[in-house]
Amino acid sequence: MRISIKPKVTLIGAGPGDPDLITVKGVKALKNANVILYDSLINRELLAYAPNAKLIFVGKRKGLHSFTQDEINELIVRNAFEYGNAVRLKGGDPFIFGRGSEEIDYIESFGIETEVVPGISSSMAVPASQGISLTKRGVSESFWVITGTTSERKLSHDVYLAAQSTATVVILMGMSKLSEIVAIFKKFNKTEVPTAIIQNGTTKNEKLGLGTIDNIEEVVAQQQLSSPAIIVIGEVVKESSKFHSFYKSVHSELLK
Repeated sequence: MRISIKPKVTLIGAGPGDPDLITVKGVKALKNANVILYDSLINRELLAYAPNAKLIFVGKRKGLHSFTQDEINELIVRNAFEYGNAVRLKGGDPFIFGRGSEEIDYIESFGIETEVVPGISSSMAVPASQGISLTKRGVSESFWVITGTTSERKLSHDVYLAAQSTATVVILMGMSKLSEIVAIFKKFNKTEVPTAIIQNGTTKNEKLGLGTIDNIEEVVAQQQLSSPAIIVIGEVVKESSKFHSFYKSVHSELLK
């Protein structure tokens, strides 16, 4: 007699990179998984929570063969029907530029039960790990989180709007568009705005670049910063206790 398998997919946010920054609920779901489909930005240490699960890498890497989103969707559904308890593990929070809602919509169209375990978004956690508070009384009343690359491979028009505000601006997937971003902020006379670029945030390979809109491209070249990285633009950057002395010394040099 064949036992029918009830398919279920749990979409888990793996957090910003540090394996300790996944939620307890996420860990519990990993331990119960029969199959895990994971992305390139997740910390591989997390897979140790599911030693008996089948592991399928479906990440996208620039310059290398990668699955299309349609292929990933199909793989999730196929494995859910085959193994029952499937986990889709994505970096950060899957509902913040992670296409998580697209995957859930596709999976549920097959009548498959789904569950979402939110993750700690790198857009907030990575700056916080460097002591950068995205909002601070008297400095910044709000913040923007913007994708640097839209589905059309262009820079989001929201960057133009954000550059005109006093809000903190956090840009994900924006390193390839850095020169465009800098040009926009310069257009609105924001050359002296403090800027931080954090590569591989919260991990052992973390790298940091500090500067202003005026010189951040030079900093990137000197320190050889690249993706994956988060760009943080705003006065709150110099308010960080870690960076306050750096920007104070820069200001002193300018006054000489």
